[in-house]
Amino acid sequence: ALYSAIDGTTSTNRKVEAMVAYFTTADTADAAWAVYFLSGGRPKRLIPVRRLATWAMELADIPEWLFDECYSAVGDLAETIALLLPPPVSDAATSSHPPDETPLAHWVESSLLPLGDMTETEQRTAVLAAWNALGSSERFIWNKLITGSFRVGVSEQLVIRAIARTSGLDESVIAHRLSGHWSPTRENFEALVAADSGDADLSRPYPFYLAYALDGELDNLGAPDEWQAEWKWDGIRSQVIRRARETYIWSRGGDLITERFPELKMAATRLPDGTVLDGEIMPWKDGAALPFAQLQRRIGRKTLGTKILAEVPIILIAYDLLERDGHDLRALPLSERRARLAEVIAAVGGAIMLSPDVPLSEWDDARAAQNSARERRAEGLMLKRRDSEYGVGRRKGAWWKWKVEPYSIDAVMVYAQAGHGRRALLHTDYTFAVRDGDALVPFAKAYSGLTDVEIRQLDAWIRRNTLEKFGPVRHVAPEQVFELAFEGIQASPRHKSGVAVRFPRIARWRTDKPASEADTIETLRAMLEAAR
Repeated sequence: ALYSAIDGTTSTNRKVEAMVAYFTTADTADAAWAVYFLSGGRPKRLIPVRRLATWAMELADIPEWLFDECYSAVGDLAETIALLLPPPVSDAATSSHPPDETPLAHWVESSLLPLGDMTETEQRTAVLAAWNALGSSERFIWNKLITGSFRVGVSEQLVIRAIARTSGLDESVIAHRLSGHWSPTRENFEALVAADSGDADLSRPYPFYLAYALDGELDNLGAPDEWQAEWKWDGIRSQVIRRARETYIWSRGGDLITERFPELKMAATRLPDGTVLDGEIMPWKDGAALPFAQLQRRIGRKTLGTKILAEVPIILIAYDLLERDGHDLRALPLSERRARLAEVIAAVGGAIMLSPDVPLSEWDDARAAQNSARERRAEGLMLKRRDSEYGVGRRKGAWWKWKVEPYSIDAVMVYAQAGHGRRALLHTDYTFAVRDGDALVPFAKAYSGLTDVEIRQLDAWIRRNTLEKFGPVRHVAPEQVFELAFEGIQASPRHKSGVAVRFPRIARWRTDKPASEADTIETLRAMLEAAR
C-alpha cells in the first residue's frame, strides 16, 4: 500500500505524508526493512532471472517466444511476470485476491533472504508458494525484491524527512544515524527514532554536504573575497574517521573502503583521536593527478599487490574538518574549519594533503582557473562561502560546483531498447557509434537528455525503422545523429572502438545533420590523446 501511494503521485509532500503515515503505524521490524528498501538498499540477486522467467512461463502456459515479446513490450521482468501469472489457485474463480497480512519483516527474513541458500528445486517451491499467496501488485514487488531491482520514486533525503517528522527529531540527526552500514533490524529502527539512541558508533560518518551546479553569473555571487575556491577533483569522495585508535574510511555511497587504501589507512594513524576529515581519494603520482581510469584499476581488484600500489599511489585531498577531539565542528564557519584543518594536516603528511586554495582576488581569477582545470585533471572549480556551515545533503546558495565544459561528439544511433518504470513502453536506452571508414563502431550508451516529446517522436521512428530485433534490443537504420556530451575519455581494450567515455548523455538531436557527417573514430582518438 505504501509503494502504491508513493508510485501514484509526483507530489513530494504527498510522498512524505504517505511515509509518515506508514512509519507512525508500522511494526518497528517492518519499518526497519521499509527504510532499507526505500533508501535504495537491495539484497543481492537471489535467483537467476532466466530461472524465474522459466517458472513463470510454465505457470502461464506460454511459449518462450511469447514471453520474450511480452517482456519486450513491458520492459521490466518483474512486471512482466506479475502480469502473466494466472490467479492464485485458491482464488482462481475470482478476479481479485485479498491482501496478504504476513508482516514485511517475516516475508524478507523467512522467505526472501533464505532463497540464496536453497537448491533450485527448493527455490522453485518457495517462489511458487509466494506467487500463490500474493495478488498481482504484491507479486510485482516480490519479484522486484527477488531480482534486486526494487526502485521507488523517493530519495534517501525524503525518507530522512519522513522519519524526522515521525520521530520529532532534526533531519540532520536522522541522517547521521543512517550513515554508514545501517542494518534493518527492529532494534536499529527503535534506536533511529529514539530521543537518545546512544550515538556511540565509533565508525559512523557524517552525512555528506553536496553542492549544486553553478546556475548563474559569477558576479551575482557577490564579493570574491567572501568565497573560497578550490579544484573539483574526479576521485572518490570520502570521509576518513579516526576514533578510539581505529581508522574507518567511508565512501559517499556508504561503503566502508578502509582496506582498499592501505597507504591512507596508515597515514590516518597519525591523526589525533576524535578526527573526521572530508575529502577526495585521488590517484596521485609525482605531484600530479592521474586519470580516473587508473583509480579504477585499483577499485576492481580484490587484492592489492606491490606492483599496482607502486603504479597507482593514492592520496586524500582533504576538503574539510568535521570533527576534532571528538567535537562536531560542522556548525563553525568554513574559514575556521579550514584553518583548523590546515593545522591537523601539517602534523600528519603522508597520503593526506590539504586541498589547494585557488587564489581569488577577482572573479576573472576564477574564470582563468576554471579554463585550466582540465590540464590538472580536475573537473572544474568548487566555490564555497567562507562563512558557510557544513550542511546535510544538497543545499543551494553556500556551495557551488562549476564544471568545465564537457567533451562532445556527433554520433549515430544504431541500437535502441525500452526503458524501465513509466518508460517501459518507450525506447529510451540508445547505443551510439562513430564512423570508421564505411563502418559504424559503437562506443557509448546513453538514456538521458531528450524531452518527453522528443522521446515519443524518436520511439515512433524506431518502431518504423527497425532492421533486426535481438530480444528487447532493436537494430535501427543508421540515420539519426545526436550530439553526445561526456565528462571523460579513456582507452579501453574491452570496447570495440578502443575507447570508453564517462557519464555520456544526449546534448541534442542533430536533425540537421546526416549520418555521413557524423564524427569519426579518429576524432575520438584525438580526444583520447589530448586527455592523456
